[in-house]
Amino acid sequence: MKKRTLKFIVSALIVTMVGGAMIGCGSKTTTEEPKQGTSTEEGITGSITISGSSALLPLMEQSIEKFKEKNPNAEISAQAGGSGAGITQVLDGTVDIGNSDIFAEENLSADKAKELVDHKVIAQGFGIVVNKSLGIDSLTKDQIKGIFSGKITNWNKVGGPDKQIFLVHRKSGSGTRATFESTLLDGDKSLENDAIGAVQDSNGAVLTTMKQNDGAISYLGLAYMNTQEAKDVLQLTKINGVTSDKANIADGNYPFWSWGHMYTKGEANGLSKSFIEFITSSDNSKSIEDLGFIPGAEIKKK
Repeated sequence: MKKRTLKFIVSALIVTMVGGAMIGCGSKTTTEEPKQGTSTEEGITGSITISGSSALLPLMEQSIEKFKEKNPNAEISAQAGGSGAGITQVLDGTVDIGNSDIFAEENLSADKAKELVDHKVIAQGFGIVVNKSLGIDSLTKDQIKGIFSGKITNWNKVGGPDKQIFLVHRKSGSGTRATFESTLLDGDKSLENDAIGAVQDSNGAVLTTMKQNDGAISYLGLAYMNTQEAKDVLQLTKINGVTSDKANIADGNYPFWSWGHMYTKGEANGLSKSFIEFITSSDNSKSIEDLGFIPGAEIKKK
């Protein structure tokens, strides 16, 4: 009797343990989160963060909205902070995608830059802007150099009214600033005098400052000129008599433009890959067009 009782107890324990293990496995399978970029009946899932170029931020914001229409369970967060920050943060793993107006090699050592993969999604134009009340609609490169270096301090020296010039700069690390210095100051950083005027940390902050100073001049991404608020206050100037039309940028006649880069550490995968591909897809072409960006394929001067 004792042996039979012992065998019964042991058998019951084994059945209980096996059953519990099966229940545990079943629970893990049903509650496990889908991996980043997993496709479900409701589209792609996952979560990524993006930072960097404020010039690219309007495109990111519109594109995220459209992407989520088809993929409501995808979580994408985008913020500005400057191209330098975007490159640094994607390199150290703080974000999944780093947006930039400049090549990573301009901000990192050659070895560090090799860790990143460059996705040149679009071309983007920038413009010299002045307060509309000044009546200035065209400036030469030499005049721009003179103004930002502090050699020209009054608008009457370049065909405007007798009014003091107020400079609005972008901070160091800004891709917009780096593009301005490389294309319009011919790489001579000493020609931008930060001691004069104000320094702002984003295209949006530049726009706000420009509205508050009727003698102001600055530079910003053309996407920020699409609002009626900007058009009411700011004048986008020609540069050496050339307008910032898409055709002039694509042909290389207008100098103030750059590639829009989306960097990943290593090859893009999952949700990051899907979103980068969506940026240049036909589903997103209207956002690119409405904001004044240019598909890379249309740029004739590489």
